[in-house]
Amino acid sequence: MKITLLATSDTHGFIEPTNYVDSNANKPFGLEKASSTIKRYINQHQDEKVILIDNGDFLQGSPMADYVAKRADEVDKASFINAYNQVGYQIGSIGNHEFDYGLDYLNFVMNHSGRQFVCANIVDHDNEPLLTNPYTILTISGVKIGFLGLTTTSTKKWKNVNDLNDFNLISELSACKRYLPELREKADVVIVVYHGGFERDHTGNWNDINPGENRGYDILKNIKGIDGFISGHQHRKIASELFKVPIIQPGSRGEFVGKISFDLSNSTKKITRHSSELLSVADSEPDQEIAKQIAPLSAHLQHWLDKPLSHIEGDLTFNDPFHARIKESAFIEFIQKIQMSKMGTDISATALYNNEAHGFESPITMRNIITNYVYPNTLVKSKISGADLRAALEVTAKYFDVKHGEVVVNEQFMFPKERFYNYDMYEGIEYTLNIANPVGHRVTKLKYHGKDITDDQVLFVTLNRYRANGGGHYPMYTKDKIVASCDMTISQIILEYLQEHPVVKATNNHNFKIPQLSNQVQH
Repeated sequence: MKITLLATSDTHGFIEPTNYVDSNANKPFGLEKASSTIKRYINQHQDEKVILIDNGDFLQGSPMADYVAKRADEVDKASFINAYNQVGYQIGSIGNHEFDYGLDYLNFVMNHSGRQFVCANIVDHDNEPLLTNPYTILTISGVKIGFLGLTTTSTKKWKNVNDLNDFNLISELSACKRYLPELREKADVVIVVYHGGFERDHTGNWNDINPGENRGYDILKNIKGIDGFISGHQHRKIASELFKVPIIQPGSRGEFVGKISFDLSNSTKKITRHSSELLSVADSEPDQEIAKQIAPLSAHLQHWLDKPLSHIEGDLTFNDPFHARIKESAFIEFIQKIQMSKMGTDISATALYNNEAHGFESPITMRNIITNYVYPNTLVKSKISGADLRAALEVTAKYFDVKHGEVVVNEQFMFPKERFYNYDMYEGIEYTLNIANPVGHRVTKLKYHGKDITDDQVLFVTLNRYRANGGGHYPMYTKDKIVASCDMTISQIILEYLQEHPVVKATNNHNFKIPQLSNQVQH
C-alpha cells in the first residue's frame, strides 16, 4: 500500500496567481495553481491514498487576506475560507501569522474551515491545548496515521500575543515529549506538522539567524518515533531526509506542493520505503472552481486597491530596492514623516519589507500601500537612550557585508529566509554606517539636531511593535520602554494621512550615508 502526503505551507492568502503589484499578473504561485497541481497528482496516482495538509500561515500576507480580515463582508469572508476548503485539506497547522488579526478572527476562520487543525504547544496557563487538539488520527484503508501539530515558539515575537487571555506557548520539544509516546501507541504512522523550520543543515552546522525560532533539527535529533516531518515558516524549498526521516518544506505562496510518500506492508502496516519531493505549480493552470468561488471577492478587492487617494508633487518611486536601502529615498522619508506625525516623535525607523516594493506612484492607491506594507503591524513610541540607538544601528548595519570591495547584502538576511524587514532606516537623526569596519563598530557618525548623541541622552522614537518588543534581534528595544501605542495598522495610518492630505510632496534630506568601499577595503 502507498500513502502520500501532499502539503502546502505559508500560502499567506495568495489564492490568485498574482502579487497584486499590477492587476493582471500571472505568477508561478498561488492556491489556485497549487490546487490544480494536487488534483492532477491525485488523478494520475489513483492507486495511492492521498492526504492533504496545510501547514499554516494562510490568514495573512496578501492584499486579499488583509482586505478579507479587515474590510470584507460575510459573503466575501466565506469565499476566502471556502477557497481553502475547496482544495480538500484534511489536516491543518496554526502558523505564527494566524494571530495577526486577533484571536476572534482566527477562531472564526477555524470554525468555518473543513480541515482538522492540530497544535500541541499553543496552550493555556495550565499547559492544556488552547485552540484545538494536539493531534488527530486518520484511518486510511485500516492504517492509522497520526498527525501532531506544532507552532514555532517565536509566535510571541511576531505579534503582541502576550496580552491574549490564557495564551501560552511551550517548547516544541516539550510538546513532542508529552504527546508523541501516546500518539505512537495509537497510530501506525506518525507525522509531525510543524510550522517552523530547521536551525541546522544536514551536517549539524548552524544556519539560522534567529536562535530558538526553528527547531526542526533538534526535534528530529532528540525525538524518536517520527515517520514524516512537514515544515514551514522559513519559506525554504526542501525535499530530503534528516535522521532517516523524510522532510519537506514547500516554499511560500503556494509555489510548490510538498510530497512525502510511504510504502507500507499490507500485513504488518510497517513502512518499507519512503520518499520526498517538491511539485512545482508553475506550469499548472489556475483551478477554475476556486477562481469562480472568489471572483466576486476578487472584483471587490481590485476596486478597493485602485481607488485614488492622493496626488504627489515630485517622485515617491524607486527602481532598485538595494539602492533604496543604501541611500535614502524620498519614499522612505515620506513614510517616516507619517509615522512621526502619528506618534508625536521626531525620530522614526522603518524598513522596506520586501523586494516587490517600489514606492508610491501618483495618484497613490491602496494597491501602492498594501504592496509596500504587507504586515498588519502597529506603531509605538519608545523612550530610549543614545546608547540604545547606537546599539540598534549596529544591529541594522549587520544587514550589509563586504565582498570584493563592494557593499552587498549579508547572506544571513537572505538564507535560510529573506529578512529584509530586519534592516531599519532612521529619520530625525544623521548617521553614517561604514561597512568596512568590524561588526559592532560601524556607526561612525550619529547626530541629533546637529549635535553628537551621547550614551545617556533621552530620545523618543517611533517603531513598529515587532521591533519595539525586541523582534529581529534588537535586545535594546524592550516592552518596558514603550510609552505610547496606536492600535491602527501602519497601512491604515498611511491611508488616514493620505485622506487628510490630497496632495503630498516628495522630499529627501539624505540623512544617512553608507559609503561605497572600493577605495577603502584592502584586498
